[in-house]
Amino acid sequence: MEKGGVQVTRLVDLADYQKNSIVSQTIIDKKTGTVTFFAFDEGQGLSEHTAPFDALVYLLDGEAEVIISGKPFRLKGGEMVIMPANDPHALKAITRFKMILIMIRS
Repeated sequence: MEKGGVQVTRLVDLADYQKNSIVSQTIIDKKTGTVTFFAFDEGQGLSEHTAPFDALVYLLDGEAEVIISGKPFRLKGGEMVIMPANDPHALKAITRFKMILIMIRS
């Protein structure tokens, strides 16, 4: 529903899953941070990497393994974890899942 240029949307409905793929959609991209939606098909993931800023991962549905500095965390829909700046991290879909990634650049 749109009113006065503002759109109300269910996050989980931003994009559908795609077979053997990761779908991403940037929601906000500012100097101070970003908000990005992701939909991971089962078995898909992001290899280990680092980011210079803290990032919050919030699962909307499904189940994922998030590894931070070698320690695995199993998240389910409705759960979140904060990945500290400069700590190596990776993600893998245990089942297909959708998430929001919020990165703060300060």
